[in-house]
Amino acid sequence: AFQSCFLDFEKLLNALNHLVAEKRLKKSPLKQMVAALSVGVYKGTPVVDLDYPEDSEAETDMNVIMTDQGGFIEIQGTAEGAPFVQEELDNMLVLARQGIEQLFEIQKTALEG
Repeated sequence: AFQSCFLDFEKLLNALNHLVAEKRLKKSPLKQMVAALSVGVYKGTPVVDLDYPEDSEAETDMNVIMTDQGGFIEIQGTAEGAPFVQEELDNMLVLARQGIEQLFEIQKTALEG
């Protein structure tokens, strides 16, 4: 998922730069970087970037989309079978933020090189 997220962002960035170069846009409308990933609770353990088997059996799963400036665009979570508690929510959000920060670092490094 990390690689897929970067490739999508890179395609968007390249397309916007192309439109600016062709003078079809005065400047890029991109104000912030955006990244997303899934987190959840699987067999009692908070997990980041769930794969299909983990996601299909997770007690809780959540999708989080953030900007590189720390803003949340979307938080969507679902309890599967039993409600989750505040502590689990907090742990999933911490994991999501850490994972998304890693995505931004990967994106920035790749775009610089």
